[in-house]
Amino acid sequence: MALYAIGDVQGCFDELRALLKKIDFDEQVDRLWFTGDLVNRGPKSLETLRYIKSLGDAAVTVLGNHDLHLLALHATGKKDQGNVTLNAVLDAPDRFELMEWLRHRPLIHSEENFCLVHAGLPPSWKLELALSNAKQVERVLQSTELAEEYFNHMYGDAPKKWSDHLSKWEKLRFITNCLTRMRYCDAEGNINLSEKGHPKNADASLIPWYDYPERQNNEIDIIFGHWSTLGFYVREGIY
Repeated sequence: MALYAIGDVQGCFDELRALLKKIDFDEQVDRLWFTGDLVNRGPKSLETLRYIKSLGDAAVTVLGNHDLHLLALHATGKKDQGNVTLNAVLDAPDRFELMEWLRHRPLIHSEENFCLVHAGLPPSWKLELALSNAKQVERVLQSTELAEEYFNHMYGDAPKKWSDHLSKWEKLRFITNCLTRMRYCDAEGNINLSEKGHPKNADASLIPWYDYPERQNNEIDIIFGHWSTLGFYVREGIY
């Protein structure tokens, strides 16, 4: 048995199948871990969702920000104005089945000493706290009564830092942004969601979340995607 971790597919279904052929993936014995963002940008989001869903227990995927955007469009009945590849999903005859499957994917998958997440873990969170906070969002996502209201509050870059005085929806937005959009923090621990470039080109005041001093989750191996300009990056505990 082999376990493969694959970054953001983003609707590039043909490329995904070519990759799986190259690694000789066997769904009967091997497993795939997807870092989220299965959809958008590429031309075949619908085919990608159908295929990964069909893999059942052979595939684990966590939610990314593009996946959440698709779920928000579905929940609110809106169409995508930027990339019509999502509209193919929203118009598909099996869209309700696909969206039900997608909204039951976790934000974090933890197994043995490995943690799979789309963007990263806030430096101040131990794994146990990260999992607990992720569960808060997952419960709301999976609630037919609360999901639409969550999506109405999901978008936005604030707050930048956790506080017990935040409202319920501010807390859920902060958790969502950390796990699905974060790349950098500043010295005070505020998350920065606007800088997307490689660390060598970033403002000196910004710190990649995984380089933050005294990071509280540095005892686990973290696999993440999202940060395309970082490229392929491996060091001890960070993939």
